[in-house]
Amino acid sequence: MTAMMLDETEASDAELIGRARQGDGVAFGRLVERHYDFVYRAAWKWCGVKADAEDVAQEVCARLGKAIRSYRGGGAFTTWLYAMTMNAARDVLRKRSRDRAKAEAFGMHALIAGEAEPEPDDQLDALWSAVRRLPDKQRESVLLVYGEGLSHSDAAEAMGCAENTVSWHIHEAKKRLKVLMRQAAGEE
Repeated sequence: MTAMMLDETEASDAELIGRARQGDGVAFGRLVERHYDFVYRAAWKWCGVKADAEDVAQEVCARLGKAIRSYRGGGAFTTWLYAMTMNAARDVLRKRSRDRAKAEAFGMHALIAGEAEPEPDDQLDALWSAVRRLPDKQRESVLLVYGEGLSHSDAAEAMGCAENTVSWHIHEAKKRLKVLMRQAAGEE
């Protein structure tokens, strides 16, 4: 043990990542603790259901244990972590959809009725509810750019596509959101 051990609260992400990749459980724990709220917030914006967001956040933490070794540091850690969160969110939503289909097939839809999203009580909640109804790529683009404040370039890196593609998804999402918000307001 060296005399120059870093206090985990002062260590940079890069230092914690380096140590975690070498098997340092304390550094890994600090990294997870530092970014858990970010992962949960992103998952909630994607799912809109607290229990699902918690499941996604837990899944990301579990996956991160193995995936941290493959992180090469080419971009921001949070961009890489966001991409991992979106993949886990898609997996959770696919599983929920399969479970719902099975329950409905067996006439057990009363068991899943409690999963419905609560009524939005203000305009911002209504907007995020509408965002969750967008197609995946449009939803992800909106969440990255407007929900997390990333540039189109950083969002493109997280999504693994071209910056122009993100811009196009944002443009299409805005058109669709206008329609969805009018429908939500009963203006059809």
